[in-house]
Order: sequence, then C-alpha cells, then structure tokens
Amino acid sequence: MDNLTNASTPYRVASVDVYRGFVMLLMMAEILSFSSVSEALPGNTFWSFMDTQQSHVEWTWLVLHDMIQPSFTFLVGVVLPYSLESRKNKGASFGSLMRHTITRSFILIFLGIFLRSMYASQTNFTFEDTLTQIGLGYTFLVLIGFGSQRIQIISLIVILVGYWLAFALYPLPGADFDYAAAGVTADWEHNLTGFAAHWNKNTNLAWEFDKWFLNLFPRKAPFTNNGGGYSTLSFIPTLGTMILGLLAGNALHSSTSPKEKINFFIKMGIALLVVGAVLHFTGINPIIKRIWTPAWTIFSGGICFLLLAFFYSIVDVADKKKWSYFLMVIGANSIAAYVMADAGFRSLIRKSLFIHLGKNFDKILGDAYATLISGGITLFILWLILNWMYKKKIFIKI
Repeated sequence: MDNLTNASTPYRVASVDVYRGFVMLLMMAEILSFSSVSEALPGNTFWSFMDTQQSHVEWTWLVLHDMIQPSFTFLVGVVLPYSLESRKNKGASFGSLMRHTITRSFILIFLGIFLRSMYASQTNFTFEDTLTQIGLGYTFLVLIGFGSQRIQIISLIVILVGYWLAFALYPLPGADFDYAAAGVTADWEHNLTGFAAHWNKNTNLAWEFDKWFLNLFPRKAPFTNNGGGYSTLSFIPTLGTMILGLLAGNALHSSTSPKEKINFFIKMGIALLVVGAVLHFTGINPIIKRIWTPAWTIFSGGICFLLLAFFYSIVDVADKKKWSYFLMVIGANSIAAYVMADAGFRSLIRKSLFIHLGKNFDKILGDAYATLISGGITLFILWLILNWMYKKKIFIKI
C-alpha cells in the first residue's frame, strides 16, 4: 500500500492503518477460538456472546466478525486518491497506471485462489475470497476513480440498483426445484419469504451464474453449490463498497478542516445505516453479507464510515497514537498479516508451541481456557514478526 499523506499536511494518515489493523486483528484472533471456550462453559453469557461475535451469521443481518471483509474492502477505496496522486506526481502516465492496476488485480485474484488452495489436492478455483473479490473489482474502481465525484456517485447508484434489479427479476424456485442439489432445504429456518425470497441461499441469480462459471475450471466434481452461499458475482456490489471508500478517501484527502471531515463521515455513516435498515425491514432488499446484497453494501458502508470517523478523530485529529501502536503495526503490513492468518502460519506456530512447551502448557488456567493461552501466545508471536518488519521498514506491497 502506498504511504498516505494528506494534501495539505506532511504526515501519514495513521488512522487508516490503525483501522485496517483493527479488522486484521479480528481475523487473526480467530485462533483464540472463543467457540471452544463457550462450548466448555455452557450457560456462560459472556463467552456465548464472544463466540457469536467471532462467527458469521447464517444469512441475514450481521455480527462484528462480518465487518472484517467490508472494512478491508472499504479501505481499498479510501487509499486510492492518495495512491493515484502519488503515482501521478512521479510522472506515471494513464497507460502505466492502468498496467500497474491490472497487474495488481491479477495478483490479488491469484493470491486469493492460492490461499484457498492450501493443502488441497488441486487448484481450488473459487472467487469469493476477500482478496479475489477485491481483485475482480479493483481495475473498475481505478477507472471510476479517474472520474469526477459526480461520476463516482452515479456509478455507485447504477451498480447497486442494477444488481438489485437483476436479482429481483430472477425467477423464484418452482414447485419442482431440486433443493438438495442446491445444498439447501425448502424449509430452512433462514429462508426469506415474499419478495425478499429473491435473495435466498443458493436459489438466486449469483448461484445460477456460478453453476456455469465455476464449471469452466478443472474440478474434482462439478460445482453445484457453495455451502456458505457465497458467490463470484458478489464482486459487483463489493465494488460498491470500494466506491463508498473512495468517496471517504476524497473527503479525507481534501483541504477541508478535520472537523468538517469528521462531520461528513458521521453524517454519511448515519444516512447509510438508515437507508440500509429501511431496505432490510421493508423487505425491499435484505441485509445479507454472504451474497453482498445492495442493502448490505449500504448498511455495512455506514458502519465503515463511522469507524473511520472514530479512528480518524482519535488517532489523527486528537493525535492519540501511542495506544494504537499495536494495531498500527498490523495495519501497516496488512497483506503480510492476511497471509499469516490465512496460509497456515498460525497453526504452524501453535503446533510448535506444543512441541517446545509441552502438551499441557495451555492448561494453566484450566481446560476451558486452553485456546486462549495457546492462541494468545501464537497471536503475540505473529505480532512480534510484524513489529520486526515494521521497525525494519519491510512492507509487503502489491
């Protein structure tokens, strides 16, 4: 990621790295396995809550863990104005910028596929991974980024309304629909009814597309459904999330006062939350992260704006940076952190701990808290690696 410097001030916009570090920490902290603690302590309200927040919802609505991907995606848009300005200032032409953009897109796509293929017997061609989704939309984001803010807003509206309409026009399952082949049941408790049923799991437009698209690639068996309901076409509304980030980046990069920027972030955040909630509760469009519905783009985008307002006001405006160093280290090397969390490094380090510290070292607080001990030490070791990279100014960039 390119260094972020405000147009009127020489310092780095540290809040962006801190925000990114926060969401990456949520991803890396999965190794703490709150679910294991909750299972070992049935009836414990606190650990039940923590388990819920470290999981993903089955279909509609959201918990904290569901905000990892939209936040990471949103921040791609936030940094784009800085990245484009930096490269233009270095004399990059439009052609060279686009070559770099397309190259970055393919790297993100292939890295996502590579990580999803770890420990598989053959390449797992799947395109719903966070990095792959960003890669599929990134070139379009850069092209939109060259346009005026009016064009950016129009692009956002066209993407969200068009994607909503495409799902709405796709026919609902008939009486002879083979639910078993789609990996769902007609009476699944999370199925929506009425008009909202157009966004049910594995009976929608994106599922139909993947039955064709994913079978163009070599597979062990023909693709029939994604167990989680995720889909390739989600990159289209995911692009909408990046555009929301781009709008936030425009404001952050502008010459307006910090107070005006914070007010803009808060007002945008509240407005998007209201619009998304209205779409969800009226049944016009449900909030579903797994297929990235337009309502999800809008609602999660509102949360992203508010989180950006929070981190920006404290870290950059109030200049309270000491507390955020732990997160800064992670966010400044987010790609490295992502790969560490997703490529088996966590498991490798954890297994090494049992080799060197003994099979029961994690039982010091009792069996129930074992994953907190082993996971916590593993997480700290990963942070120490990132901290070493940070101090040595080693940053993995794409």
